[in-house]
Amino acid sequence: MGEVSSASMPKTPGRTNRIRVAAFVSAHFGVVSILVVFSVLFAFFGMRANAFLTAENLLNIGRQIAPTVVVGTLMTFVITTGAIDLSVGSVVGLSAAALALMAKSGDPLLAVVITLGLGAVIGIINGYLTAYSRLQSFIVTLAALTAVRGIALLITQGYSTPVSVDWILAIGQGQFLGVYTSTWIAIIVAVVGWYVFSQTRFGRYIVAVGSNAEALRRAGVDIRRVQLWAFVATSIISAFAGIMVAARLASGSSNSGTGFELEVITAVVLGGTSLLGGRGSIVGTVIGALTLGILSNGLVLLHFDVYWVPITQGIILVLAIFLNSKLFGRLVRRFR
Repeated sequence: MGEVSSASMPKTPGRTNRIRVAAFVSAHFGVVSILVVFSVLFAFFGMRANAFLTAENLLNIGRQIAPTVVVGTLMTFVITTGAIDLSVGSVVGLSAAALALMAKSGDPLLAVVITLGLGAVIGIINGYLTAYSRLQSFIVTLAALTAVRGIALLITQGYSTPVSVDWILAIGQGQFLGVYTSTWIAIIVAVVGWYVFSQTRFGRYIVAVGSNAEALRRAGVDIRRVQLWAFVATSIISAFAGIMVAARLASGSSNSGTGFELEVITAVVLGGTSLLGGRGSIVGTVIGALTLGILSNGLVLLHFDVYWVPITQGIILVLAIFLNSKLFGRLVRRFR
């Protein structure tokens, strides 16, 4: 008698449902794992910190994480291609300082345009050296991190410059329908980023560059241009994040954004985007940023020493990666 393979066996409703569950978990296990961590932390701080669930505190969390969400959305594109951009924090610092200086002595609208232009120039340099000169993005953007921060210190001499233009301040301090303007901006950027990443040809190219760049190149797509545009968009949005920070603090400082690149990358990786490229999630990035935000806020409300915040963030990152690679992987194999 011949052997009957599992492929020829009839699929019962129960087995079909298990296959569907396995397929869903396999495709979204990064988002699911960070959502679990986020839910546990939210419930914990909600029960232990009296002021955590107040509307004022939740609105404040949304405003604080807005720059992380904005830059993290575009950083997801870069990391999904298999590259990385370490210069975003320095771009934030340079943009905040440059905006404040130019708005003080000239046309504020022109100052905003030039600030975004500075971000575009930095993105073009990073993207060209990475995509066209075939240099490692880690080295290129690490050099940019140092150089751009140095330029910011040079033009400010280490001093802060106040920002007093009302419509610029409204970007970081204004409200619409009871929610901070910066939070609305983060929501819009995340929604548009999700649509481009998951529903457009460019988004599919981004994933393909990270998963199988050679096949995409043979299909006639200029993979260098795809990666270049990912860097340019990330630097422009980082410059805008610098404007958001300057507007919220009513001051532009070269020290703005120090360590910001690590926070953004952590949020992206927490959300299930692979550092090796080929897999990313805008939804996961947003949840990752929210997780970092409520973690910092909750620890402060519980009167923990501020130095515990990065330590705890590191532990959460390792935990999320463990869940991604172990727990949900076993769950998928069990359902198969």
